[in-house]
Amino acid sequence: MFLNTVHLPVSLCNTPTLTSRCLGTDGVEWGHPWGSRAVDECKPANVHVVTGSAEESAHILAGLEKDGMVKRLPKYENCWLARTDPKDVARVESKTVIVTKNQRDTIPIPDGGAKSQLGSWMSEGDFQKARQDRFPGCMAGRTMYVIPFSMGPVGSPLSKFGVQVTDSPYVVASMGIMTRMGTPVMDKLAQGAEFVRCQHSLGRPLPLKAPLVNSWPCNPEKVLISHLPDTRQILSFGSGYGGNSLLGKKCFALRIASRIAKDEGWLAEHMLILGITNPQGVKRYVAAAFPSACGKTNLAMMKPALPGWTVECVGDDIAWMKFDSQGKLRAINPENGFFGVAPGTSLKTNPHAMATIAKNTVFTNVGETSDGGVWWEGLDPPAAGVSLTDWHGKSWKAGDSGPCAHPNSRFCTPAAQCPIIDPQWESDEGVPIDAIIFGGRRPEGVPLVYESFNWRHGVFVGASMRSEATAAAEYKGTVPH
Repeated sequence: MFLNTVHLPVSLCNTPTLTSRCLGTDGVEWGHPWGSRAVDECKPANVHVVTGSAEESAHILAGLEKDGMVKRLPKYENCWLARTDPKDVARVESKTVIVTKNQRDTIPIPDGGAKSQLGSWMSEGDFQKARQDRFPGCMAGRTMYVIPFSMGPVGSPLSKFGVQVTDSPYVVASMGIMTRMGTPVMDKLAQGAEFVRCQHSLGRPLPLKAPLVNSWPCNPEKVLISHLPDTRQILSFGSGYGGNSLLGKKCFALRIASRIAKDEGWLAEHMLILGITNPQGVKRYVAAAFPSACGKTNLAMMKPALPGWTVECVGDDIAWMKFDSQGKLRAINPENGFFGVAPGTSLKTNPHAMATIAKNTVFTNVGETSDGGVWWEGLDPPAAGVSLTDWHGKSWKAGDSGPCAHPNSRFCTPAAQCPIIDPQWESDEGVPIDAIIFGGRRPEGVPLVYESFNWRHGVFVGASMRSEATAAAEYKGTVPH
């Protein structure tokens, strides 16, 4: 049982809006018809409204440690290691769907019955059947955490709010890093602010019917990550992995946000944002679009080799962009942290990332050193006398058949800790964008770098680029996507 757990009879939550809130038995307020329906459907043992306080965060992590889901890393300050079920290690794009009335509203329909590579559509009827097969009673015996969060600074006109309900305390700990989470957002919602509705369950109600692997609850056989853009809803089931369970990330910040952006006249893009200053002191901001695991974080935190040049990081993964009243394209990073790929990150490739992750970080599926630290492929070998444990929890040494860290192992760390975080990274109006780079993982067959003729040609180039598959999704090999 965690701090401020609220035992809420369903009748207490039947309030029409968040401007008319209900009161839990410990004084924590929470109420909305959507939340009431989630409680009715998932049948949790109790409900905890997340406040975002430091005391609450400590209790969440202590509970995760007690349950064996995370392990403290004594070599660093407030750092933790999680090992997942080996069947739950990446985004599952084949089980990620968009639910709309008409298929054409989601994806182009190829001739001859071919499968579109631009997403997966599910009919409203099939979704309701899938939901009925998964969510009723899925949180039995567990706590439902209610996470009010903001994508972007809470006061920015470019930001958007969300509320996620989940039965995963790992998600709560990670969302506290990746978003602005807790009471300040709930206060905005109480004033009537719109929010995206995010419902997530691990799909392992208590008592368990089968033992867990690595103390990691998930339900790989029934994973489904569904998006309902018409009603601004996300429902994710069966996976605890960050890309599938931290619903503020790809699910909200890219997929649902793309629909909101279409309706409101802006762009939600899979892009880093960096500021670059030349020796004469002229600064420009650049956005860059690469698929996951193709170098966005390393570029966003680049340490220039050219004398007199500096790079500062605004964001490493997602950009929300909108033209201002003067016609200038401006962008914000809607996230509050970095959910970076660990293998390949090192003092040589990204010294600023290494400095960032030295404290207050949750590592997932990396290797562990016997002196209480972490290790992955790309780092220098550990010191003499220091042994390694792989991401499965087994002893590992160089030359073993499998990797020490999973290729998609991650660090989840606060952006504010980055030593080159841009002074304007939380600017309400966003930073002005002067150029856009499109890239990916293509080691052969295309030029390393080339420039488009103009903005119109650049749109065509960006829309037609391909990249080899990476460990960030379930695809294998070198097939371009």
